[in-house]
Amino acid sequence: MNLTTFAFIISGVLLNACAQVLLKAGTNALGGAIHLTMATWFQTLVKVFTTLPVLGGLACYGVSLVVWIIGLSRTDVTIAYPMLSLGYVVSAVGAWMFLGEMISPQRLVAIGVIIVGVVLLART
Repeated sequence: MNLTTFAFIISGVLLNACAQVLLKAGTNALGGAIHLTMATWFQTLVKVFTTLPVLGGLACYGVSLVVWIIGLSRTDVTIAYPMLSLGYVVSAVGAWMFLGEMISPQRLVAIGVIIVGVVLLART
């Protein structure tokens, strides 16, 4: 995989992880768990989809989709798709930094395993 292809793939991963953190920030801004009922589903969805972090997350998803398709056009899916697991690493760090979520020692070990796996994959 050349540098340009890698840049497209990693940009897609980073944008996807950013989308996750923004979507969670948006749900946090709404005050907790979302409960849909027949009487309130429309109002609730309007409230969700007009929350700035949610809109930002959706924008990140849209751009990540375009970047990802470009990256996929340049490399094998057997190389590109496993790179998405780096999104778990980035989103965990983002959740820790921006949302105050804790990363337990067990999660740190799991993140390390993911990183080792991606490095091994990238070297093939």
